[in-house]
Amino acid sequence: MDKEDQQVGKSRQSGHERERGRLQMMPCTVSQLLSTAEVNGAFRIGDLELNQISVVGVVRRCVPSEVKIQYSVDDMTGPPIDVTQWVNSEAPGVPCSSVVLGQYVKVIGRLRNIQGQRSLLAGNVRHVKDLNEITSHMLEVVQAHMQRSRNAHDRVGDMHTNRMDIPGTVNSDRRVDGHSEEKAAYGLSTIQRQVRMVIKSCSLQDGISFMDLSMELGFLSRTSIRRTLQFLLHEGLIYSTIDEDHFKSI
Repeated sequence: MDKEDQQVGKSRQSGHERERGRLQMMPCTVSQLLSTAEVNGAFRIGDLELNQISVVGVVRRCVPSEVKIQYSVDDMTGPPIDVTQWVNSEAPGVPCSSVVLGQYVKVIGRLRNIQGQRSLLAGNVRHVKDLNEITSHMLEVVQAHMQRSRNAHDRVGDMHTNRMDIPGTVNSDRRVDGHSEEKAAYGLSTIQRQVRMVIKSCSLQDGISFMDLSMELGFLSRTSIRRTLQFLLHEGLIYSTIDEDHFKSI
């Protein structure tokens, strides 16, 4: 009977751990939120279900009413995303009267889809007074999604450990400082690493243009480069700058 109680306790503990995993806040870019998959009403990035998310961006629009405040927030990774904050929320955040257009804010809330239009239901909206927090948020985005990629590849590696450890097999990896080359590159393919490397090496303030990128990578088709850029944008490894055809790397 005691063993049964222990098993029940372990099962409940595992359930609580899974619940905590779902409740963790995920730092994201607007581009990721607009392109993430929706499965059975839940938004997912890979095998991770998005519950609470955080976004840092510039306020482009603020429309108050008696019951809610509607914002438009732009982090320059994609088109601005609409944000709704109910006035009677338990965490009202920044009152609209103190919001200045063009000012950075941090939004914490949930992603939703209403008639095919994705938006955020905000639990909290606050001013970003220290601009270092913008950089910090982008680093958190990269860290969170690279960690997810590492975890995914670790699980795949565990499933194929025997084959991967046999020298000369197709799935064997070269070792780099004790880690597989694939894991060291956070799961990026050769083309994805090359595209990101060229973008990262550009020192121009506005980043590298798609035309210059295509010239640097003349051995790749423009379709392949576009597809790779979409992937890197989605993963938060690069971001667009002055327009949708100029990019910089995190």
